[in-house]
This record gives sequence, structure tokens and C-alpha cells, in this order.
Amino acid sequence: MSSPFRKKRKTENPLLKELHATRLELETAYSVFENAVDPDLVSSSIYRINAVQERYQFLLKQIKKTEAMLQSS
Repeated sequence: MSSPFRKKRKTENPLLKELHATRLELETAYSVFENAVDPDLVSSSIYRINAVQERYQFLLKQIKKTEAMLQSS
């Protein structure tokens, strides 16, 4: 049952949610890297950091494109 006194949430851009989740994943990847002692774990951590950084950059570009399209319309 919804209350008439409840504030309505603004609809958040799903790309922003994904960007936030990706940033948290990147922090986790850095933490794993900093605590890795086995050479295989170090290598896999570096691979994971690079992959997550690429996804983060992609999301930033998509957000900028979306904002530019919204501003021009």
C-alpha cells in the first residue's frame, strides 16, 4: 500500500547505477591485487582491473552521449 506522504523517487539513469557498481567492482579488484601473493593471482588481478577499467570508461562515454542527446533535444 503506498502512502500519499511518501516522496517519489526520481528515476535514476540505469547507466549511472551500472557506473556505481563498476566503481565498487574496481575498488574490490584493487583490493584483491594489493593482497595477492601468488603470481597467478597477481596476473589475474591485473587482468580484472584492466577489464573493469575498460567497462568504466565505456559507461562514462555512454553517459556523456546520453546527456548530450538529452540537452540537444
